[in-house]
Amino acid sequence: MKTRQWILMGAGLFLCACSSAKNSDPPKAEAHAEHGHEHGHAEESPERSDLDRPVKELLDAPCEHGIKAFECEECRYEVGVVRVQGTLLEGGLVKTATAQMEKAAVPVELTGEVRFDDRRVGHLSSQVEGIIKRVHVVLGDKVAAGQPLVEIESVTVGEAQVTHLEAQAMLELEKRNFERASALRKENISSEKEYLASQQQLTTAQIKASGAMGRLQRLGTGGDTRGRLAIRAPIDGTVLVMHAVPGEVAQSDEPLLTIGDNTSVWVWADLYERDIAPVKLGQAQAPLPASISVKAYPGEEFPGVVDLVSPAMDESSRTVKLRIAVPNSEGRLLAGMFASVRVFLPSKHEVLAVPSEAVLEDEGRSFVFIHHHDDFYLRRPVKVGRAWAGLVEIAQGLEPGVTVVSRGAFLLKSDVLRSKMGAGCAD
Repeated sequence: MKTRQWILMGAGLFLCACSSAKNSDPPKAEAHAEHGHEHGHAEESPERSDLDRPVKELLDAPCEHGIKAFECEECRYEVGVVRVQGTLLEGGLVKTATAQMEKAAVPVELTGEVRFDDRRVGHLSSQVEGIIKRVHVVLGDKVAAGQPLVEIESVTVGEAQVTHLEAQAMLELEKRNFERASALRKENISSEKEYLASQQQLTTAQIKASGAMGRLQRLGTGGDTRGRLAIRAPIDGTVLVMHAVPGEVAQSDEPLLTIGDNTSVWVWADLYERDIAPVKLGQAQAPLPASISVKAYPGEEFPGVVDLVSPAMDESSRTVKLRIAVPNSEGRLLAGMFASVRVFLPSKHEVLAVPSEAVLEDEGRSFVFIHHHDDFYLRRPVKVGRAWAGLVEIAQGLEPGVTVVSRGAFLLKSDVLRSKMGAGCAD
């Protein structure tokens, strides 16, 4: 069996698990503790969290391997210490930031809707009515500019193709007539009037043929002679919305599909008349930061920037449209989502702040990972205040200039909290 002893080493005490004979008695202290627990007369005092211990105590604490706990690969997380290798920083998996004074912002609460960034997408529809015969893509497909997406069979297209063929045939005829007229004129067999008339008829045929071809090109039929129209991708992108179904009727006023890039989206919010003046004043100084939240991701906020305050007011709602550009590299924000919007107006009041992703929670307590020395980072408690535009106020626990982990802090949290699940060198 195993017994436990408190052994003095270095600057502190640590608990050691030692083997003993099978039939040997436990030490008196342990036996007394067990006896007391059995009769309800003694309770183990809870172990202090690393968040409640001073930094010096954490760094001086030894582990059962005979070295300082923070230097031990197995025990360091028990004292809230993690190591961030240079490769993690270089690869961008982990990033750091500096706690610094920032102007606290005053939020304006709005409601809005997520929409596509119109500069990044194309809404495609048929120019003529017809029957959808073939659909070459499905939702989510990557497409290249010029790639055929949908084929539509149309009477209008068929008529345009017939007109083009007739114009081409007439052009060939007038070319031969003009060649003959030119030869006769050189021999002085025909008159100048006959020659000029033939030339005019050729020019007219050329104009008609060119017009017929131009119409086919505008319709997008290419070289097809079956009365079919091909809807082609105007840009490279992804099929974001799909309405085209084979056999259905395509109307010229109904979009068949939307393609493009949704790595950035717009959120259109309604700004009430009472908030117009401060928002326009703040926007005149610098683009206003904003945060977006949607029901699909409770507790999460997506940062954005106001890039347009509409110059016109909606007469019925008495609101002005506010447009916020929001990065959406993972495609989590979907067009059509309703959103809660906070636009942050500048303030003269400065507070200590860090990126919001640097602040984590454990059992209701907020903490950050601060850089101590070399590649060692310590988990330290903080008290937070207001949050705005990807930043959070640190009311207590940090000083300006301290380096904290921002991106990837949750990975370090997982490493530290392994001890809560029984991991460690004393297993």
